[in-house]
Amino acid sequence: MTISRRFTCELVGTAGLLLSIVGSGMAASRMEDGDAVTLLIHSLVVGLSLVALILALGSWSSHFNPVVTLALWAWGAVPGRDVAPLILAQLLGAVIGVMSAHLMFEEPALTIGDKGRGGAAFFLSELVATFGLLMVIRGCERRPPEVVAYAVGVYITAAIWFTPSDAFANPAVTVARAFTDTWCSIAPADVGAFVVAQCLGAGAAVFLMKWLERPTKEGAP
Repeated sequence: MTISRRFTCELVGTAGLLLSIVGSGMAASRMEDGDAVTLLIHSLVVGLSLVALILALGSWSSHFNPVVTLALWAWGAVPGRDVAPLILAQLLGAVIGVMSAHLMFEEPALTIGDKGRGGAAFFLSELVATFGLLMVIRGCERRPPEVVAYAVGVYITAAIWFTPSDAFANPAVTVARAFTDTWCSIAPADVGAFVVAQCLGAGAAVFLMKWLERPTKEGAP
C-alpha cells in the first residue's frame, strides 16, 4: 500500500468524521427537544459514521486519529516513515471536515471555539476515553476487519454519553473542534490539556496491551 493512497484515505476519512461530528451537533442543536435528545442524535451519528468510514476505507487506511496511528506504530503495525504523513492527513482532513459542515449550514468556514472544557474531570475523561478506544482497537485486531469498525463505532457512541468531555479521544478532532463555535466546540485554551490526556491514555493502553500479549512460560498465570 503506497503512502499516497494511505494519506488520501486518512484525509478523506478524518474529514468525514469531523463532518459528522460538527454537522450532527449543529443539526441537533437547532431542534427544540432538549440536551438529551441532542446528545443522542450526536452520539448515534458519530458512531454510525465511524462504522461506515472504517468499513469503506479499512482496506487501505482508517485510523482517522493521531494517537491510533502512533499506537499502531508502537505495536509494529505502521512503519515509522508513514507516521508523520498520516497524522498530517488527519489534521488537514479534520479541518476540512469542519469547514464543510459550516458551509453546508451556511455558517462562516472557520470560527473560534467558545465552549470551555477545562478542569481535572475533563482531563480524566479524555484519558479514560482514549485508553478505552485503544484497548478496543487492539483487542479486536485479530478478529475480522468489520468487527473493529462496529466495535469502535459502538464504543464511541457509548463514550460520548459516559464522559463529561464528550469523548473526543482524538487530537485531530480536538484541534479541529477549536475552529467551530457551534454546539460541539472547544475553547482553544483547553486544547492542549485534551491532547496531553489523550496521549497519556493511548500510552497507557499501549503499555497494558503489550504486557497482556507478552508470551508467558507454560503454566504461568
